[in-house]
Amino acid sequence: MNKKGHVLNGVLLAIGLGYVLEPAGDFETFRTIAMTLVPVTLGALFPDIDTAFGKHRKTFHSLTVLAVFVAYPIYLDNLHYVWIGVLSHYVLDMVGSKRGIALFHPLWDEEFGLPFGVKTSSSYADAVTLLVTLLELAVVAVFVHVVPGLLRDLAAALPFAPGVGNEPSTAVFGWLVGAVAGLPV
Repeated sequence: MNKKGHVLNGVLLAIGLGYVLEPAGDFETFRTIAMTLVPVTLGALFPDIDTAFGKHRKTFHSLTVLAVFVAYPIYLDNLHYVWIGVLSHYVLDMVGSKRGIALFHPLWDEEFGLPFGVKTSSSYADAVTLLVTLLELAVVAVFVHVVPGLLRDLAAALPFAPGVGNEPSTAVFGWLVGAVAGLPV
């Protein structure tokens, strides 16, 4: 996609994240939008700096770069939400455009993408950007609102769920599964 598409994707993704994470539409929703808008949009633009430095869709379009942005908030407690924009940029380039990206650069320069998509100069580029952004938000919504409940139900149904069995190894494993699933242990 082009820069306009990546900015559009970042802005819409931040707005959508606000409503996925805080669906009430109140102050917290708008606070979440404000908190994510700039980092997600900047992250959505970042990979394209390889148009000036390096090889476009290779140098800054790799899983290594994404890992660095994921690590920043974990280890340095900054650049929160930027990784979401970077990941979204990758998804948009892989799904929405014909060319794809070199995910494993510098180890492997093959570009990966889906066989459908449009040229970045296509009159359909904005429509594809909107469609991909909606799909990204649907995936996030499933992980935020559906998956945790499924994990809790799965953990509760296991024979080694918390409180079932007397063997120490069963009890420890059950406690671990229950803790991960958010069950009272």
